[in-house]
Amino acid sequence: MLFRKKKKVTERKRGAVYVTHKAPEAAKPEKSERAMPEWAKRYDWSRFRIIIGAGLFCLFWAVLWGRAFYLQVIAAPELAARAQEQHEFTEQIQGKRGIITDRNGQVMARSIEAHSIYASPGKIIDKVACANQLAPILGLDAQKLYERLSTQGRHFVWLKRKVDDMTASQVSALQIPGIGEKTEYVRVYPFKHMAGQLLGFVNTDGKGLEGLERSLDNRLASPSIEQVVRRDARGKRISLCEGEYCPVSGEDIRLTLDMHVQYVAEEAVSRAVKEFDARWGGALVVDVKSGDILAWAQYPFFNPNSYSDYGTLIYRNRLAQDALEPGSTFKPLVMALALNDRKVAPDTLINCEGGKWADKNITIRDTSHQGIITASRVLRYSSNIGMAKIGLKIDTKRYYQYLRNLGFGQRTQVPVAESRGILHSPRDWSRADTISTSFGQSISVTGLQMAQAYLTLLNDGIYKPLRLVDQDLEPDKRDRAFGKSTAREVRRMMRDVVEASDGTGRRARIEGIEVAGKTGTAQKADRRSRTYGSKRLASFVGFLPANDPKFLVLVMVDEPTRNQFGGVVSAPVFSEIGTKLLAYSGSKIAVATAKDRRDDEGASEKASEKETQAAKSEIPLRPLKLAGITPPWEKRAEEPVMREKSPKKPQMELPGRLARASHRVPDVKGKSLRNAVELFARGGVVPELKGQGNHVVKQLPAAGSLWPEEKSAGSCVLWLSEK
Repeated sequence: MLFRKKKKVTERKRGAVYVTHKAPEAAKPEKSERAMPEWAKRYDWSRFRIIIGAGLFCLFWAVLWGRAFYLQVIAAPELAARAQEQHEFTEQIQGKRGIITDRNGQVMARSIEAHSIYASPGKIIDKVACANQLAPILGLDAQKLYERLSTQGRHFVWLKRKVDDMTASQVSALQIPGIGEKTEYVRVYPFKHMAGQLLGFVNTDGKGLEGLERSLDNRLASPSIEQVVRRDARGKRISLCEGEYCPVSGEDIRLTLDMHVQYVAEEAVSRAVKEFDARWGGALVVDVKSGDILAWAQYPFFNPNSYSDYGTLIYRNRLAQDALEPGSTFKPLVMALALNDRKVAPDTLINCEGGKWADKNITIRDTSHQGIITASRVLRYSSNIGMAKIGLKIDTKRYYQYLRNLGFGQRTQVPVAESRGILHSPRDWSRADTISTSFGQSISVTGLQMAQAYLTLLNDGIYKPLRLVDQDLEPDKRDRAFGKSTAREVRRMMRDVVEASDGTGRRARIEGIEVAGKTGTAQKADRRSRTYGSKRLASFVGFLPANDPKFLVLVMVDEPTRNQFGGVVSAPVFSEIGTKLLAYSGSKIAVATAKDRRDDEGASEKASEKETQAAKSEIPLRPLKLAGITPPWEKRAEEPVMREKSPKKPQMELPGRLARASHRVPDVKGKSLRNAVELFARGGVVPELKGQGNHVVKQLPAAGSLWPEEKSAGSCVLWLSEK
């Protein structure tokens, strides 16, 4: 059924239309007109509407200007602070660390730029996605990274510091809100392990922790400043520095080291430590005229580029921080005091008691068995007994003050962390302390202090400070330690230690030039037993040329096991360093000729005539004349060769320093330890020592047998005992 809308239509009828006409009705008034009072009818409402519109418009502008006034005047400080917090932040800026160079400008340590990645956890929207994206790039665990980003109350988190450029660019390409990067500096040491213990290292924040990096940190580090950094809506840095706020680099430091000399010293020391299976070794090379330290070598090596891979014992600067008993290298300094105070003279006779002397409750032994000898030969034979008797002649207070003037018991002026050593007050000295100090015991010194003391000796008794940083030092005014003539006399004695045919330092010789020095084999105390143990410090201090010193070289090899004598272990290191040092320096140094050697030997013999006449029976005959063999540099026309008096096997009877190399093992039973070791050394063997004492009671291989094909410490053994 269709429904149609009803419409009002005119009435129709089929076939006709009927129109109904109705009478018009009166117009009815509208409802509003009916309700409106008379007074309203007379009012002009169009004007009212205009007034209302204008009022509303004025009200709107009043509110708008009021709000603007509130924001720009009343609330302006607070809003400005909030805006600054959103777009600016203050950070501590550390400038570039200063460069360290050697005397020739070679860069030993420098800082290069690196990128560090950080996060602002509050600005990271999706921490899970952020952790998953960054973890593979930074090489981190995603779960641990997410936990770090989710830590409550943290506004800044380091993700990874000092990454490479590729990693930084990959992180930056992700454009993750709340992830940013900061420029820092990485400390780089181009020469790797060279002078590693001396240079030290810095931590991740650029703070010096060891070596010169620590002691000179206030100069190398740049001043830290606060800097305002702007960032955009994503938190990305817009500006790094503005004008006066740019960081200032630290001071550059120039050292007195010479990297070529440093290389030579390190190679020589490393070979000695490896050859004699020692704990560690070190060497100092000093320019005598200026006091400049040219080399500061130490082995095992330490590479500060990867300092976290090493332990404390490796990166410890032992030449300055380890205080050890110096042993026989201390004797020339005591001899200088005795000569200066006229307690002895070079020709004063000293009874060395045949190698063993008991003084009250103290028994002193020598490795050589000397009788009455002159004071000038006490150093040559390194007699502990002779030096003990000389030391007893010196007043204790004078002794102490003299050692202080040389720099013992106090730090040097070298800007490194160093030990003061041990030098007891004179009121604490006993007779035993005086005796033992005279041959290098009961006192502990560093290698740096020994170099400082010997520099005074080579400077004719006037204290001259060592220099490591190339800058002017304030003069250190001290009393003169000893006179010029005394210094020269002691240096002459030290020359005999090396150049004389029976000196203990013959392995320090350098072909074509005279050198001087002193060997040392110091006993090391055992902390557990509180007595001296079997471990030794093998050392050598020497200078060259002997008549006009230009270079001072100190060598220390701690706890060698295959041989313990300073003349065997450390003296060859001095010779190697000295030879290459002279070649590198190109100095026009006078070369000692064979005639010079003969003249010096003749002068030495004349100086010992008093000794020969007074104690001829107690002084062993010169083995050269007894055997009928004289080295070429000692041949004289007036000394005919006595071949008919030579034994059948002279090479077996001679001391090791003069014996010729043989293809058969020599008989060393009953000989002194030093003599036996040198005999084996002539055959190219360093024997293993067993037992305690100064004389050989048993040997392996047997005397007269052929040398083993593999000459090692295990195949050649010497058993020792007291005679």
